[in-house]
Amino acid sequence: MINNDTIVALATASGSGAIAVIRLSGKDAITYIDKHFRSVKDNKSLINQKSHTIHLGHIIDGTREIDEVLVSIFKNPNSYTGESVVEISCHGSQYIQQEIIQLFLRTGCRMANAGEFTLRAFLNGKLDLSQAEAVADLIASDNAASHQIAMQQMRGGFSSEIAKLREELMNFASLIELELDFAEEDVEFADRSEFKELIDRISFVLKRLIDSFAVGNVIKNGIPVAIVGEPNVGKSTLLNALLNEERAIVSDIAGTTRDAIEDEISIGGIGFRFIDTAGIRETEDIVESIGIKKTFEKMEQAQVVVLLFSAEEFKTESQRLKVEIEKIKNRFPQKPLVIIANKIDKITNDELGKLQSQFINLHLLSAKTGVGVESLKDKLTGFVNTGALRNNETIVTNTRHYDSLLKAFEEINKVKSGLEMGLSGDLMAIDIRQSLFHFGEITGEITTDDLLGNIFANFCIGK
Repeated sequence: MINNDTIVALATASGSGAIAVIRLSGKDAITYIDKHFRSVKDNKSLINQKSHTIHLGHIIDGTREIDEVLVSIFKNPNSYTGESVVEISCHGSQYIQQEIIQLFLRTGCRMANAGEFTLRAFLNGKLDLSQAEAVADLIASDNAASHQIAMQQMRGGFSSEIAKLREELMNFASLIELELDFAEEDVEFADRSEFKELIDRISFVLKRLIDSFAVGNVIKNGIPVAIVGEPNVGKSTLLNALLNEERAIVSDIAGTTRDAIEDEISIGGIGFRFIDTAGIRETEDIVESIGIKKTFEKMEQAQVVVLLFSAEEFKTESQRLKVEIEKIKNRFPQKPLVIIANKIDKITNDELGKLQSQFINLHLLSAKTGVGVESLKDKLTGFVNTGALRNNETIVTNTRHYDSLLKAFEEINKVKSGLEMGLSGDLMAIDIRQSLFHFGEITGEITTDDLLGNIFANFCIGK
């Protein structure tokens, strides 16, 4: 997969803007830009300039001047990709962007594939594979928590933890393998008690990393929250209050919401995806019935269910409401259920007291006036265990890493069982090799072209 050709791509988002950045990488990147660059002050050659310098001038195509630009030079190996890299900061006109890119394509450059700059950084040893994947996570991060995790992984926090375990295991594996060469002499080079301590420590760390995925996956992808309840209890008003905008249509007519409306916000640095669903009731309206069916589908997909009812109707509907709560709890026993009494601004304090006495952990709210909305946000963030995040611990967010950790944990447990049963070194060596293989998959010591192709295909072009 290693190519020595020079690639070019737009590094900033496509479309018009104040400026755009076009990136070139390859052994001839500086040569290509030098042919089409004319300095403002003197006729200097970019080939002779120092690395990590910026130069003002014009991109020219023959005698035609395309744009006034700033050119940044990064000479190998001190660049993002480990190759010579040039970044051209030009004006953000789409016409100018395409004219410059087409100029270099005609000169001999090739259009970069998705993620090819970062792929080259990995192949040239500038990043390991988990750090390279963190680059994509960093670009995709849309809240403080996912940003923090991506930054920690890109700095190598996860990689260094895995690499240290792998190195220690490899040292013992070497001693076990050495014993096989002296099998007839019945000698042990690997101290079994020290080896057991190492396996226990590796097992503990792997278990912690595996458990962290439950939090990491939530932080990375956001927490889906389904807002359910009967028609006209204020679900759409609550969604609008949470988002602080008129996202859903609000009216006094029951059954206004006929399809699920979704939007995402960040609360306390955690992404929440709120789903305003159609009101649950018996209806002969075909369209509304489809919406109600979707409501139950969204409840199935959600990680938290918010059940809304109107405080005004509590006196006449309390028994039916309790039945509805039990139905949801029985159908989704593992999902946190938040029960909210909405429209508390329309009942008296005495009625409010009676209402609270009927339900444990009832949340009081007025979506219309905003009373109780902030405390609801606090309640929702309480469902996410952010302790590891606050302590800056390593949190796994990548499904591929999670899968490799599970496989490594399984093999380590086999080694542990082998030690307890007193298995011979040749049998334990098989499981140790497999553990090392799965560790290597995470950081990229062991890769295939198919694996790299799948990972970097998800990157944006230009990164």
